[in-house]
Parts: sequence; structure tokens; C-alpha cells
Amino acid sequence: MARTSHTPPDTPGTSLPSPDERPAPLACKSARPGRRTSRTAFQGEPPAEDDPLLSFTPVPHVAPRRNSITADRQRAFIAALAATGIVTQAAREIGASLEALYKLRNRPGAEGFRAAWEEALDRGVARLEDCALARAIEGEQRPIVSSGQLLGWYTRHDNALVQFLLRQRRSDRYSARNWAGNLKPGNPTYERIRKEIEAEIAEREAEEDARVFEEIDEFLEDMVQRRKANAAILAEDAGADEDSGGAPTPPPGSPGT
Repeated sequence: MARTSHTPPDTPGTSLPSPDERPAPLACKSARPGRRTSRTAFQGEPPAEDDPLLSFTPVPHVAPRRNSITADRQRAFIAALAATGIVTQAAREIGASLEALYKLRNRPGAEGFRAAWEEALDRGVARLEDCALARAIEGEQRPIVSSGQLLGWYTRHDNALVQFLLRQRRSDRYSARNWAGNLKPGNPTYERIRKEIEAEIAEREAEEDARVFEEIDEFLEDMVQRRKANAAILAEDAGADEDSGGAPTPPPGSPGT
């Protein structure tokens, strides 16, 4: 984990940092804010009234009752879902149960409501991605504590989160799963690897050709040396015959020897 330390306060042992050193507080609408430490627990801005997301056709009610999820409550639920990305929290915003909402979602004539539900979830996931990206880039504020006293803050960067986001958002470059599948002619990585392989093959072929030529030269040189040695032996034998009067030397074991 990469860390970037902040300058601690000038006065050692200060129990609390100055206001400028504290991370800016965020408003949390969770039912248990004390247990919510992730920034994803903090809802984003709800969609505007003229947002196309809220222009869906609500599920009709023939005889609406006091606790019916009317058109206004359906739009309020979709708006809250788009802001939070959490179905339970959006249901709590309009005071409806999950059972009633899912029953409404599966009713005939709820096509528009279902589509808006899915789009709102997509917005929530997009917000989650934005939060993760901001966290990966900006890091998290962590306290510096010594002997039970808060001395300052440092920024902690999550390298694993950075790698995950790169694999997801730049899968053509960083994803091990998609890397081989994208290696096709025309792909820069494919062309680079192809050139490297071709250069390596050409180098190996050149080395093999040089080795073959060297072996041929050695073979020819050996033949030349053998011929020279044979010629020297023949010349020596011819000189010995001349010294003996021209008569050839009979082979060993023949009569007269």
C-alpha cells in the first residue's frame, strides 16, 4: 500500500488535529451511520424531476389503498434507488417493504417500472465505480496515532483496487482473461509480438546457416588436407623407387625377399 504522509501538527502530543487537517465530513442517511465507514454508504444527488429516468409509466392501481405504492411513491423509490444504489435504503425512503416492491415489480403492466428499476441500479453501480475510482486516485485518509494521541493524517492508496479498476476499465490492456483473446492481427500488442518472433526466427536461421557453412568449410578443409597428405605420401614413395634403381620394392613375404 502506498502511503503519503501529511505534516503532523507543530505541537507534539496534541489530542486532536486542527480543523484544516481533518477530512471533510460527509452526510450519511443510513439508518446506522455509526456503522457506515465506506463512502458508498453516502447517497448521491437524486435525479431531477425532469430526468428521463422518472418518465416511466407507473404500475396502475385500480383501487389504491392508503398503503399502496402509488405513482408518486414509485417515482420517489426510483429516484432514491438511483441516488443510493441500494434497494433496501430506497425502500426505506418511501416507507415500503421489499416484499411489496418486488410484488409490484412482477405485476402485469409493470414493464416501465422494472426498466426504470434496472436503470436506477445501473446508475448506482456507476456511482459505486466512481467512488472506487476516486478512492484509488485520491487514497484514504488514515490517522497517525502515537501513545494514544492523534498526531496527524496520512493518505493510503490501495494498489489492489487500482489494479482491479485497470483490469475492468482497460481490459484490453490489463486483463489477463481478455489479453489472449484480443491478440489478433492489427492489434498493437499482436503486431509487436509478431515482429519480435519473426526477428528471433530470422536470427536463429542466420545462426543455423552460419553453422552449416562453417561445417562445410571444415569438411572441405579436411578434404584438402587429406589430399595434400596423400600427395606427400605418393611423392615420398616415388622418390624411394628412384633411389632403388627404378625397381619396385617387392611386397613382404614374396619369393626372393
